[in-house]
Amino acid sequence: MKPLGPIPDGYTAIDGELAVGGIAASELVDEAGGTPLFVYSRELLDRRMAELRSAMPERLAIHYAVKANPFGPVLEHMAGLVDGFDIASGGELAMVTKAGIDPTLVSFAGPGKRDEELEAAISAGVTLNCESESEAHRAIAIAERLGVTPRLAIRVNPDFELRGSGMKMGGGAKPFGLDAERVPALAKEIIAAGADWRGLHIFTGSQALDAEAIAETQGNVLDLAAKLAKEIGAALPKLNMGGGLGIPYFANDVPVDLDLVGERLAARFAELPDSLVETRLCIELGRFLVGEAGVYLCRVVDRKVSHGETYLITDGGLHHQLAASGNFGTVVRRNYPVAIASHFDAEGSEEVHVVGCLCTPLDRLADKAMLPRAEVGDLVAVFCAGAYGASASPAMFLGQGPAREILV
Repeated sequence: MKPLGPIPDGYTAIDGELAVGGIAASELVDEAGGTPLFVYSRELLDRRMAELRSAMPERLAIHYAVKANPFGPVLEHMAGLVDGFDIASGGELAMVTKAGIDPTLVSFAGPGKRDEELEAAISAGVTLNCESESEAHRAIAIAERLGVTPRLAIRVNPDFELRGSGMKMGGGAKPFGLDAERVPALAKEIIAAGADWRGLHIFTGSQALDAEAIAETQGNVLDLAAKLAKEIGAALPKLNMGGGLGIPYFANDVPVDLDLVGERLAARFAELPDSLVETRLCIELGRFLVGEAGVYLCRVVDRKVSHGETYLITDGGLHHQLAASGNFGTVVRRNYPVAIASHFDAEGSEEVHVVGCLCTPLDRLADKAMLPRAEVGDLVAVFCAGAYGASASPAMFLGQGPAREILV
């Protein structure tokens, strides 16, 4: 038997069946028109933001990283909860614009921005986090052609990384950002060109659960920003300190100690150097804000036994849940939190494999999991599905198509 990951708090049962937002899973499926289905909870989004605000220093602004979940209703809901948005493509710019989000609250990071993306962002008033000297030069030239003042920041590739992060985005040779020692020269050039200097973006990694490591890295980010601001010789209007806070996916994962992170950050804010006293400080979070607020529902379409092992075959799979299948950067596959939604409050009674409908052995949602007995027609729930699910999976693989999505 392989253990399942921990089911996030906030999910309940109605007559033995999983409920989201006080609505039974089967009712949600009927409302959406079938499975597979992603369900996102307003209540859990609100709860997570309230927990975060309570733990963090009041001065700290919170940005939402759109790449985690760009579903339109989720973006619209998050607009009432966060202080800004971070995008990583022209496509995401179109999404936030459609959601009615003020583009002056948006920053745009990511290597390889095309000229048409730069032009759209500059025209809209989005802050560009420039990833190289050449990108900054292109942005300035485009702005001159348009006759507008571009809002430009620099993304920094620091010499350190976030210990224990699942995905490292800084330290050593990276395609992200400008090596720290080259930042002052480019910043001076941006300011001299008459651009609206917006400061620095320092993102070191993501999906970390170690509060001590997160606090240490945030301190290193503040130290580096202060050093660079002094070398630039100009006020730093804003510092995006990156993210890093992860969520528990697997057995034995422990949630981030938010209070410890907040206390350490408050202590650092209380002794900021003069170069950062007036700086607007923010963090950008994606999966931490939305990951646990989503659940993926699929239906058992067949139950079979092979060489004594039982398989529950569903109409879902890796084409919607690439990460849960273990094919999104995981070295050793482990089970996400999975449950039989139709019998949510029942005890596990059999060891089964939960797989998808794709013709590939990679399509696995749970291996050797102890679950209540499920039959054809029952619903399976995969939790922690609010981030990097629908938009980060190969929906068109084998012609399957996208899953339905609803916010309740």
